[in-house]
Amino acid sequence: MPEDELLAALDVGTNSFHLVVARVTPDGRFDVLTRDKEMVRLGHGGGDMRTISNAAMDRAVAALGRFRALAASHHAPLRAVATSAVREADNASEFLDRALTEAGVDIEVISGLEEARLIHLGVLQALEVFERRMLLVDIGGGSTEVLVGERGRELAARSFKLGAVRLTDRFFPGASQHPAAVSSCRTHVRSVLSVLEREVHELGFEVAVASSGTAETLARMVQARRGSEPVRSLNAFAFGVDELDAIVTELIRTPRPEQRRRLAGLESSRADIILAGALILEGVAHTFGVREFVFSDFALREGVMLDTIQRHRGVGGDHLGDVARRSVERLMERCDDDPAHSRHVAELAGSLFDQLVPRHGLDPRSRHLLEAAALLANVGLVVSHSKHHLHSYYVIRHGELVGLGDHEIELIAQIARYHRKGPPKATHEPFMRLDEADQHRVRVLAGILRIAIGLDRRREHRVASVAVSDKGADDITLAVQGREPDTDLELELYAADERRGLLETALERTVTIERARRSRQRPR
Repeated sequence: MPEDELLAALDVGTNSFHLVVARVTPDGRFDVLTRDKEMVRLGHGGGDMRTISNAAMDRAVAALGRFRALAASHHAPLRAVATSAVREADNASEFLDRALTEAGVDIEVISGLEEARLIHLGVLQALEVFERRMLLVDIGGGSTEVLVGERGRELAARSFKLGAVRLTDRFFPGASQHPAAVSSCRTHVRSVLSVLEREVHELGFEVAVASSGTAETLARMVQARRGSEPVRSLNAFAFGVDELDAIVTELIRTPRPEQRRRLAGLESSRADIILAGALILEGVAHTFGVREFVFSDFALREGVMLDTIQRHRGVGGDHLGDVARRSVERLMERCDDDPAHSRHVAELAGSLFDQLVPRHGLDPRSRHLLEAAALLANVGLVVSHSKHHLHSYYVIRHGELVGLGDHEIELIAQIARYHRKGPPKATHEPFMRLDEADQHRVRVLAGILRIAIGLDRRREHRVASVAVSDKGADDITLAVQGREPDTDLELELYAADERRGLLETALERTVTIERARRSRQRPR
């Protein structure tokens, strides 16, 4: 990525959309040029966020168009990520289609754990906490991410279906407040958070960091109660849990949103959802034993910006990004009984991909997807050997991979799913939901993977390399080299030949697999 290049990152949140436009600096960080946000309430009124309402969708598409125009005015490429409201909605595909066709914004849906990772990445740029073990909480409109991290690594992370909008719709839906609503909400929050309580206590932490609009609003209310002058940025502002408890008490005693709007430090647009958000932060504090929170002004959008910079700088390399690679390796090691075989297959598949670029024309990111799919093709064995390719799809989709977008995870899962047995069919719904380009990508990459797996049929790493050459316009030859000149490759050649059909169909060429000829030595 050239220095001084501009980038834009957009957080398509459940409550608000946040945009940041920045200039990339020589050290791989960024300087913010402009920010913008708009309260869209994408996840409001959708039946526990199962549906994005038509009104919310219209508001969102209009906002996306404005954000795209702002990014374009700076000549900044835009990367947009969506969180819980979109990843949970049954009609998410309709929204994503409208965002692309009407607003010109291609939105990447990320998992809850990927959201936590990106928030963590952003926070580390805002606060001097890299060397300290940190408990991080980010309260959004639909979900709350809780993470324990140290020196840039995530030691524990969970995404909970606790959000200011979600819990407002559930416990505080009307203008009046039911007498039992607060206690019911508190009980629910503590119950949901309790699944992480033991792990957090075992890991421990030195500093607790809170990010997001809810945390900022509560920090401003604390500052106002102290009688301090308002400041432009509250980054690194610290407040005690006793101060948070006092704010929660005040909010409970002020049940109507129109009354809360008069409270010092409270942004009026958050008056209806702040109580639910405050109860979540209160629950985090008392569940995990927090005494003081430090507010971070950086969160998801800044993490997306940094992740984008790192991805751009890594494009063209031979491997996945470090974070994604570690996540893939962890899942493989948990579920695959022969990871050495999977690593060898990944090497062979990568070599075939590189040599076949003139024939398939896929981009470097496709190589990364192939590598991940090769490493994870056998994780379904943890469920059952029978139909393990189908189980691999499920394990990958639900394996909590980070460093990858939801669409990338879907493609990896499908490539792994088609590493054996029948080819993709019109009756396979996940495959048919892909667009034509991605269907072609899956066919090519799964076709390469099938051959690579065949070349290690005995799982003894007998094949050292494969050389690709053309024989005429419609014939590709794969010359297979053994580890030693006399290595027996009969079974490997047979297995690879049995698996060549999908690649032939995808490339519309005949594939011939043969043993490499021994090179003749010149007489001395």
